[in-house]
Amino acid sequence: MKVEEKDNKGVCRLAIVPVRSYPSEESEMVTQLLFGDHYTVLESMNAGRWLKIEIHFDEYLGWIDIKQHYSISDAYFNHLNNVNFKICTDVSGSLLFNKSPIQILIGSILPISSMELFDMEEQLAFNGESHNMGDSMGFDFVKQIALKYLNAPYLWGGKTPFGVDCSAFVQMVFKIGGYKLPRDASEQALLGIKIETLEESIPGDLCFFGTKTKIIHVGMLLGDYKIIHASGHVRIDNITNQGIHLPANNSITHKLQLIKRILRK
Repeated sequence: MKVEEKDNKGVCRLAIVPVRSYPSEESEMVTQLLFGDHYTVLESMNAGRWLKIEIHFDEYLGWIDIKQHYSISDAYFNHLNNVNFKICTDVSGSLLFNKSPIQILIGSILPISSMELFDMEEQLAFNGESHNMGDSMGFDFVKQIALKYLNAPYLWGGKTPFGVDCSAFVQMVFKIGGYKLPRDASEQALLGIKIETLEESIPGDLCFFGTKTKIIHVGMLLGDYKIIHASGHVRIDNITNQGIHLPANNSITHKLQLIKRILRK
């Protein structure tokens, strides 16, 4: 069932909201909303219990439980699109939202700009580290953010240090650093400048793995032939021009297909 246009905007006002492939709690989680992520509601199902949404940041589609939906006006939605808000850089931060405490996670968007506290519809106070999400940062900053996810368990569809998949890890690290990347590794591989070999790469370049016809994995170079990526957990491994190398059994776990440069600093 289609949703009336006046009721079709929302924003995440919980720490995490699972976004599923089908309108069912038994369906796989394909991604997550974090606090501050805003979206458009496209349709509803199951007597309005489930909402199909398009996430504004990466245009990802999925279903959320209506009990976890927070409706906002068109004016607020447009404001979220156009203001350089703060983004949380602590693994976890404490937030007072409409006089109620909530713990939020790294990568959550705070409706606080450098010029104002946006209180058109909400009251908010934040105690933690943040920076302007529109500011494109260099490798040193991005590396610091990436290391905050170190040892995070692998979780399909996850986007936080308490569970993350490989493409979300890269997307979130770059998002916090001020860059807009798609959700999936295969689409991330379409961006940036192609680098021919590891010898020509620099720290912060992205490496993509799989086959010549299908990209299935991504990680970020740290320099000195090291890569940080999510496989089992977020980890740092050796890399060669053949792929990710494990010295313990002298094996290549992921075959390198492509190196791309996204960072502008």
